[in-house]
Amino acid sequence: MNKSLKIILSGGGTGGHIFPAIAIANEIKKMAPYADILFVGALGKMEMEKVPAAGYKIIGVPIAGFQRNFSWSNFKLPFLIIKSLLLTRKIIKEFKPDVVVGTGGYASGPLLKAATSDGVPAILQEQNSYAGITNKILSKKASKICVAYEGMEQFFEKEKIILTGNPVRQDILYKNSNREEAYQFFNLDKNKKTILVVGGSLGARGINEAIDAGLKSIADNNIQLIWQTGKLYFKTAIDKMQPYIHQNMNAVDFISRMDLAYSVADLVISRAGAGAISELCVVAKPSILVPLPSAAEDHQTKNAMALVNKNAAVLVKEIDAKNNLVNEAITLIKQDEKLKQLSENAQSLSMPEATHKIALEVLKLANYNI
Repeated sequence: MNKSLKIILSGGGTGGHIFPAIAIANEIKKMAPYADILFVGALGKMEMEKVPAAGYKIIGVPIAGFQRNFSWSNFKLPFLIIKSLLLTRKIIKEFKPDVVVGTGGYASGPLLKAATSDGVPAILQEQNSYAGITNKILSKKASKICVAYEGMEQFFEKEKIILTGNPVRQDILYKNSNREEAYQFFNLDKNKKTILVVGGSLGARGINEAIDAGLKSIADNNIQLIWQTGKLYFKTAIDKMQPYIHQNMNAVDFISRMDLAYSVADLVISRAGAGAISELCVVAKPSILVPLPSAAEDHQTKNAMALVNKNAAVLVKEIDAKNNLVNEAITLIKQDEKLKQLSENAQSLSMPEATHKIALEVLKLANYNI
């Protein structure tokens, strides 16, 4: 008989860290229904809303990220780190987890540091093709490191690495989306081609401004649009969309039904975060990737090139987006053979069993018999 199982997961700041952590938690619950799962996140960040909505308890710690441009908030960072370390040590001692899992984000660092210092086994989930400095440091004491790309031995100890792929949201993985429902949900015409724009859960200003500048061209080419703007750009997008509201153009701050959005998308325009790329491969969608240039170690460009080099995506640099992105999208969406080729190549890179594999490693590390 298995002992009681306690797991702490930490990942947040953006949907790219939160949704994988929730997917892993859901899979653990499927395999070990009585597992006691706790999340640790950063106060004031998305996870404090999204995790409870998924049905899990979360404790927030006062951690923040380093601002690359000058900011007075950077002077507070050492104190926030110390405070977060003390708080995560308290959480570890009181909750007594069997394993902790970090999927990236501000809170993962203090939590995994506190856990490994207390002898708790830790799994690190490195989503990108180029490891960041925090994960390189944390990997020294992590028990296992689940990765999504080959060649990660340049960053981590080879014997700790497990190639699993990245977890993706279960709603896109397991639901057989009804295209008819999707056309009604987004008020679309089934006889038109559709561009889906997803700049990320927080939006992407460079992509948003490029779409804004190209709305007339999209409408003039009889192409319809699903545009996830993020909260900050939503009002601007709605105002700019007014002349085209009768031409099947949609602007939303957040897409709750990504399964439906993917099902009708003929082409996706996206950032090149690891989670986004994993989803695009699993749903086999042709894409134009616009990497975030300010991402640490330029890892989004490296993620994107992993697909571009396999002819599984097209890359447009943010500096060129305003002038070229919409024209590139309009040209590409009219090339059915090219879209098919990109789709097939993306699917060949997918790892749909990633979430299950990671959950299995968590349970193995906890000595839990399945």
